[in-house]
Amino acid sequence: MRYLSCIFASLIVFSQFSMAYDRITGETFASRSEVIASNGMVATSQPLATQVGLDILKQGGNAIDAAIAANAMLGLVEPTGNGIGGDLFAIVWDAKTKQLYGLNASGRSPKSLTLEYFKQNNMEKIPSHGPLPVSVPGAVDGWFELHGKFGSLPMTEILSPTIEYAKKGFPVSELIAWYMNRSVPILSKYEGFADTYMPNGSTPKKGEIFVNQNLAVTLEKIATGGRDAFYKGDIARTIAAYIKEQGGFLSYEDLASHTSDWVEPVSSNYRGYDVWELPPNSQGIAALQILNILEQFDIEGMGFGSAEYVHTFVEAKKLAFEDRAKYYADPAFNQIPTDWLISKEYAQQRLKLINPKRASKRYDAGLNEGDTIYLTTADKDGNMVSLIQSNYRGMGSGMTPTGLGFILQDRGELFSLQEGHFNLYEPGKRPFHTIIPAFVTKNGKPWLSFGVMGGGTQPQMHAQIIVNLIDFGMNLQEAGDAPRILHSGSSQPTGSQMIDGGYVSLESGFSPKTRRELVQKGHILRDVSGSFGGYQAILRDTKTGVYFGASESRKDGQAAGY
Repeated sequence: MRYLSCIFASLIVFSQFSMAYDRITGETFASRSEVIASNGMVATSQPLATQVGLDILKQGGNAIDAAIAANAMLGLVEPTGNGIGGDLFAIVWDAKTKQLYGLNASGRSPKSLTLEYFKQNNMEKIPSHGPLPVSVPGAVDGWFELHGKFGSLPMTEILSPTIEYAKKGFPVSELIAWYMNRSVPILSKYEGFADTYMPNGSTPKKGEIFVNQNLAVTLEKIATGGRDAFYKGDIARTIAAYIKEQGGFLSYEDLASHTSDWVEPVSSNYRGYDVWELPPNSQGIAALQILNILEQFDIEGMGFGSAEYVHTFVEAKKLAFEDRAKYYADPAFNQIPTDWLISKEYAQQRLKLINPKRASKRYDAGLNEGDTIYLTTADKDGNMVSLIQSNYRGMGSGMTPTGLGFILQDRGELFSLQEGHFNLYEPGKRPFHTIIPAFVTKNGKPWLSFGVMGGGTQPQMHAQIIVNLIDFGMNLQEAGDAPRILHSGSSQPTGSQMIDGGYVSLESGFSPKTRRELVQKGHILRDVSGSFGGYQAILRDTKTGVYFGASESRKDGQAAGY
């Protein structure tokens, strides 16, 4: 009890110094106004990538071209969160057909690595780094699937800006320099990492020019040779040979046989707005489950920042994450009850478990950090793209294939090794995935493309953004700048179970009164830093077609339009 009191006291002191801006209009916690433009908009987590995407739009490219170009650039300038060694998911609004399209460009586990291997080596979980968590990187195939279906400019033109930046170098931002340096103790022991990211004996410092000639060569091969240059050419052979040398299992055959899947986005209506996510193996439907429960409460009446709202939100999140832990997995290997999980009837059953006066220690499933980048683009014709891409744990597995200029992801860590689990490791299987793009339509028209990067943070923040916009009437920038709620410690798809209720972290904008009341309800409060996600969004005025852009004030993000 004394320990909790100390935590609570420190949080009260911290909250007294909450951020506020002396703004003439809008909420005091807003970092700036929305960006407003009519011809096109790009919002990414790094200003250089935003400018590359915007340049593509100005050159006659569409939103899909701009998204691919910006994503490629982010792999260069923000290697701490993504790159062509990782996976990709996207939701596209196609103005021509007036439909949403979902793309699952996540990779599968090596076919030659079996569950028996982990048993024989007495492993209770898959390692976070090294060759064993490496699955097939799906991002490049995702680019070409998007381009083949919707693109307009040639890939040589789309990838050209990143190739030039990789050759000539770019100044590293403060945040990325910090994250890169933080990776050194863990990743520098792996062959190839230092050659690529520590050319002068250390990772680049803030403002230092960083050149990645190897990535430039790799991207040139992809631009001219297409997706097969990555999955069936010298790049694939180099990856396979490197992984074998490191004692891993990812093979040339695994890469050559890779395919992405076009999937139907799934939705739930929240107070008249259709919120769209992608189905498992991603965790997107957790956001829909949270919203379905919250819709049954008078959230607006509770008021933003109140203990009643925070408590209700946290309990709804706990309920959704129990289902996430049990059922979210590769649908090719399991019969996942997605429709039932996101139904209003199921939400009505689950919300009865919430005690308005007391935090729960555990819930059972119903029915019986890593880092990421998110970007969104929109063009003059009304096409919009919601795209998320990641290596999972920061820079990924540490596996840096010789001479290629990028790191392979460690998504395989998210498999369970528990017999009978939906997410049990199997050869050729997609792991549970944390990265999720989102989209919102209103009366069948595109309204909002958005995402919030950050591991298990994402469904929680998706729901909070929607609530901020719809229940609390915030504008697009305010909805992202508003202080956030983060609940940690839920049961996980890797097999761990919540038995103590987990803990709640609140950003500094929440009052001492709210914190005190949450403790009285039985919540454990814990201070964390840098774990509240990174937000980008584009909203379209359905009457005028004007775009509103917003970006994350906690990171390097920028929204820009013309």
